Amino acid sequence: MEDGVVQPSETADTARVRRTVLTVAGLNLAGFGVEVVVAFAIGSVALVADSVDFLEDTAVNLLIALALGWPLARRALAGRAMAGIILLPALAAAWQAVVKAGDPVPPDVWPLALTAGGAALVNLTAALLLARVRHHGGSLGRAAFLSARNDVAVNLAIIAMAGLTAWTGSGWPDIALGVGIVLLNGTAAVEVWRLAGEERLAARALAGEGAA
Repeated sequence: MEDGVVQPSETADTARVRRTVLTVAGLNLAGFGVEVVVAFAIGSVALVADSVDFLEDTAVNLLIALALGWPLARRALAGRAMAGIILLPALAAAWQAVVKAGDPVPPDVWPLALTAGGAALVNLTAALLLARVRHHGGSLGRAAFLSARNDVAVNLAIIAMAGLTAWTGSGWPDIALGVGIVLLNGTAAVEVWRLAGEERLAARALAGEGAA
């Protein structure tokens, strides 16, 4: 940018990032619609948490599309809001785990494994798309990429858990994985909060230079 004029390449980059995150938001919204229905139908704690992850990722990517071009200070505030949003699936999983612990009936294994496999494909596609733009948008872009990457690992863990559930005939593997998702999302939230804090400090430094 020179003399306040946005260069064509910068505009093209912004448009490319916006198209990418809107595509990812659509994929996640569709994934949420399918997974939440199956999750409640078969009574899986882990799948409930993962379905809320899809909704969280939809919100994150929509916010990125809106926040592109915002100054550092506003992006930092939005990043901290995203850290809070990332905690939502963790809280949902924790509640479901508490409820299920009182009656640890195992979920239906085949719908669980097949749904997790489909979710893994959706999240892998999202992660590959976001990997190319994760350095744009600061903490928001990083939040979207981290969430998609972590979700692939979670989906694979759910598939493995389905096999363990079939072997043991117990609902406790599902509950244990639900607790693991709580911890994973908590870690992602801390990382996004840290990155947003760095952006806030950078914004203050720039403001100081402007006042000097």
